[in-house]
Amino acid sequence: QVQLVESGGGSVQSGGSLRLSCKASGYTYNTRCIAWFRQAPGKEREGVASIDISDSTTYADSVKGRFTITLDSARNTLYLQMNSLKPEDTAIYYCAAALARPAGSYRLVPSKYNYWGQGTQVTVSS
Repeated sequence: QVQLVESGGGSVQSGGSLRLSCKASGYTYNTRCIAWFRQAPGKEREGVASIDISDSTTYADSVKGRFTITLDSARNTLYLQMNSLKPEDTAIYYCAAALARPAGSYRLVPSKYNYWGQGTQVTVSS
């Protein structure tokens, strides 16, 4: 089992920044890919960014150039630096871990991930 706990959400104005954290515990050595997803009210959960054991990253087109995913392996902590935030970034953000590394185009597909955190709310006002 892998436990994931997100933090760092909050409310910011458009153009602002936030950094999300996801602390992992348990059998973390089994994980091959870890990612951030988000879900806005009335919408499906969507992939934001992922990073695998070779530090290869994948980003959704909507966040490229604005968000950065990093992994501090020594602290078992995943981060998501979010800059130039927009109202459409408003959502609950979840981190997730996969036991098998998804193929490239599948790294932002929720069904490929085995463990999920509880989520943290991000609200961006215009």
